[in-house]
Amino acid sequence: MPIDTVFDIKKGFHHLQNAYIQKKAVAPLSEMSPSLSIDDAYQVQLLHVENELKQGKVISGKKIGLTSKAMQTQLGVDEPDYGHLFHTMSVQNGATIKKGQVLQPKVEAEIAFKLAHDLKGPGVTTFDVIQATEYILPALEIIDSRIKDWQITLADTIADNASSGLYVLGNQPTNLAGIDLRQVGVTLYQNNEIANTGVGIAVLNHPAKCVAWLANKLAQYNRSLKAGEIILSGALSGAIAVQLGDSYIAKFSELGEVSIHFEN
Repeated sequence: MPIDTVFDIKKGFHHLQNAYIQKKAVAPLSEMSPSLSIDDAYQVQLLHVENELKQGKVISGKKIGLTSKAMQTQLGVDEPDYGHLFHTMSVQNGATIKKGQVLQPKVEAEIAFKLAHDLKGPGVTTFDVIQATEYILPALEIIDSRIKDWQITLADTIADNASSGLYVLGNQPTNLAGIDLRQVGVTLYQNNEIANTGVGIAVLNHPAKCVAWLANKLAQYNRSLKAGEIILSGALSGAIAVQLGDSYIAKFSELGEVSIHFEN
């Protein structure tokens, strides 16, 4: 791939679009130009969002990534990132994901927030998020990458809609009253065997703090979180690479469970 001295946002968008169209992973955007910045990457993501909306898709929410210190250290960053969710990404609890729906899937267990009120930064607090939340749900996020072999920098994953793929919500809405989200634990099973565990305090010390971060970050682009949106607040458990035929179930303390299967 030729290296450009100045990153071309539209060129970057079309490069990733080829991966969607051809259903084949492509080389990292960061190889196109050494000048690729985080703001450039978000601009590429927004072009993707505009294109999806033109195709008739509807934004169903947002997802937050890189909320754990371990993942931030791995990519050499000190804050999370975010991507957009569309209604076509939603998969029913317990359903089977068919071959070809994703390229390089990995599974994470998360807490999802359903908003009852808009949240517009700057200045949104954890308390504001709790007050604006209608209920929470157990969730599985199937992250995916259009970048070959997950060879990503922070800018690569942001441009690629924060490596979004699909998401699965549990069937048990839970009111936040009386629940300390920092203490909510999850056990993620892969093919009926424990794959990993996690707890709410692992994501910026509180899942609602992640949502507050997102509302304030979106304000930089004159955007906000909307009532009715689903917000995936960040992985409580480590991401597990999927093999064909795998089944996953995440069992949360107080929140119930959520599951998915991948076609063999």
